[in-house]
This record gives sequence, structure tokens and C-alpha cells, in this order.
Amino acid sequence: MKEHQFIHALRGVTAAALLALGTVGTSSAAEYTSIDPSTSRVLFQYTQMGVGMDGAFDRFSAAIKFDPARLADARAALDIQVASIDTGSAEGNDEVKTKTWFNTAAHPVAHFESTEFKALGGDRYEVAGTLTIKGKTRKVTAPFTFKPDGKAATVRGGFALKRNDFAIGEGEWADTSIVANDIRINFDLRALQGEK
Repeated sequence: MKEHQFIHALRGVTAAALLALGTVGTSSAAEYTSIDPSTSRVLFQYTQMGVGMDGAFDRFSAAIKFDPARLADARAALDIQVASIDTGSAEGNDEVKTKTWFNTAAHPVAHFESTEFKALGGDRYEVAGTLTIKGKTRKVTAPFTFKPDGKAATVRGGFALKRNDFAIGEGEWADTSIVANDIRINFDLRALQGEK
């Protein structure tokens, strides 16, 4: 092969390699279809009679489609089985499931659905979406971090809500002097990619 033919062939191989790399770099967003329940947490914090309280939800599921290079295509949904609430006492757990509070018999699931993602720099992002609790839907925004690790990813973040916006505590319990109106939700999720 003459020198000019060799150089021409080499250029062709290089162009093909670059094209292949470009294709890999613009692949579709990874889809995380399940949550590792042993390492994932959905927690909440509130104040009762001036004392900070902590709780958790034990059963939830999530689906995430996320690629930092393609935020316009990103999607996320989170479903929480509200009856799995743990306030720290059996009496408290029974009380908050009643019609006055979460009314879990009529509204067993709290649902979040994303509408938009934004990059905040580094591994920090922000998701806006709608949260539905007890049949009432409100807009929420949550900053979070996203750290992929092979076929999994760690998603950590949180947001604040007003319980009266969702009628969590009706009648005399709508008064925020005993149980504060502000509730903080924190999530620490180990998302797992589904089988292709």
C-alpha cells in the first residue's frame, strides 16, 4: 500500500472510531426501574409542641430515567404507601392513618411526578413536579444529588411542604400551634437499572 493510500485509510478508521464514540456519548438515558429497599429511605421531620420529631415511610417505589447530559428527557416518579408510616410509636401510627390525618383507607398512596429538571453544578440538580397526598395536588421543588455507580445510582435530596395544603390534620388539628405546619421530606434512594 502506498503512503498516501495508507494515510487515507487511517483517516477513515479514525473518523469511524470518532463516530462510534459520539454514538456512545449520546446514548439514551439510563432507566432505573426499581429501588433497593434495604438501602433506600424516605424520612420526614416535623415539630410537635416545640419538639423536633422524626419519622419514616417503610414502603415505597420509584422509577427514574436520568442522564445529566439530557435533562430534557429525564423523568422521575415516586409512590409512597402512606400506611407504612412510622412515627416512632404504635399509637401515633394508628392515629395518623385516620380520616383526620392521612385517611389511608381512601388515599393509600402519595405520588410524586416530575415535570422539569435543572442542573445546579457538579452532581447537584433540581427537580420540579407535582405531589399528590390525600387527593390534593401541589407543586414542589426538590434539590438533589445524583451519583451513578455501575448499574445503580444514589439519589439524595429533600423538600418542605405545608401539611395544611394537603389537609393532613383536619378540624381542630388544622391549628398549627401543637403540630407545626412545616414538614420536611428527605429521600435517600438506591436506584437500580432494569433488565434490558
